[in-house]
Amino acid sequence: MSQRLTIALDAMGGDHAPDMVVAGADLARERFPDVQYLMYGDSARIEPLLSKHPALKAVTQIVHTTDAIAGDAKPSVALRTGRQSSMRLAIDAVASGQAACVVSAGNTGALMAMAKFVLKTLPGIDRPAIASFFPTERGESVMLDLGANTECTTDNLVQFALMGSVFARTVLGLVEPTVGLLNIGSEEVKGHETIRTAAARLKEMPFPGRFYGFVEGTDIAAGTTDVIVTDGFTGNVALKTAEGTAKLYAEFLRRTFQSSLMAKLGYLLARSAFTKLKQRADPRRYNGAMFLGLRGVCVKSHGGTDAIGFANAIGVAVNLAVNGFNDKIKDEMHSLGGDNSLPDTKAAAV
Repeated sequence: MSQRLTIALDAMGGDHAPDMVVAGADLARERFPDVQYLMYGDSARIEPLLSKHPALKAVTQIVHTTDAIAGDAKPSVALRTGRQSSMRLAIDAVASGQAACVVSAGNTGALMAMAKFVLKTLPGIDRPAIASFFPTERGESVMLDLGANTECTTDNLVQFALMGSVFARTVLGLVEPTVGLLNIGSEEVKGHETIRTAAARLKEMPFPGRFYGFVEGTDIAAGTTDVIVTDGFTGNVALKTAEGTAKLYAEFLRRTFQSSLMAKLGYLLARSAFTKLKQRADPRRYNGAMFLGLRGVCVKSHGGTDAIGFANAIGVAVNLAVNGFNDKIKDEMHSLGGDNSLPDTKAAAV
């Protein structure tokens, strides 16, 4: 990047904020030296933390506010009463052009409600969707929606497929990503009318990638397609099930290797292999869910993550902003006949 990219951070969002946010930003600074930060939150708590990271402090401006959105706050209440909160002010910075993107580990529902209200949706997009990475046998895949829309129309699913394909090309570097619709079976007659109609449309329309067809739950981990599209209810259930299963098998392994002296010896002999496995499946590597479809880059970090996970969420935001993700979405919608006449949200550079 020839110019500094400005990122707005909700410094008070997350279970371990602001310590985790500051430490994560410092790790991200090493990877992205041309990025500067606007940190929104309580300066009395942030300033002492920044003083421990002089290089980060040199590229960070604190915007003081004592208001913060609670983790259990209802989205409607947060939207109505949180105008001066660290989350809302960070989003406002993107809308005004002061920042290229916003990253928050705060309340997901509140972040979605505020971001949609302030940033609005892109031309041709009816609803934003939450997208994130999944580790697979073939590498990584993108899945959406992961909880923003519990009920979806055919148009929503088609738009999600389009955005997911552009996301895969922009972030994963795939030239022609394959896209699948999550269903209860791969046969064309399976599923409800909405998903069958969406599949029929995706087969016929010009597509920035290749439509694979229906995929099942087992195809997610197998990496059958690069992009998996579903409604937010199903996507969130799949996500939580995958997270729970990973924790279950990790616990099984821990108990197995503590079961006997020979098991402990076997673990010592295979320690390096298990270290690689742990790194491959580390959820912090996949931290950073993007709210696709908004006229501004908004990334949601897991609320319970640590500095490494938050740094990776910042990395997702940087990649999307630098690679002009929103512009690519608008170009694709325009090529498909969508309205492309609305104004842009420009990335802020200093």
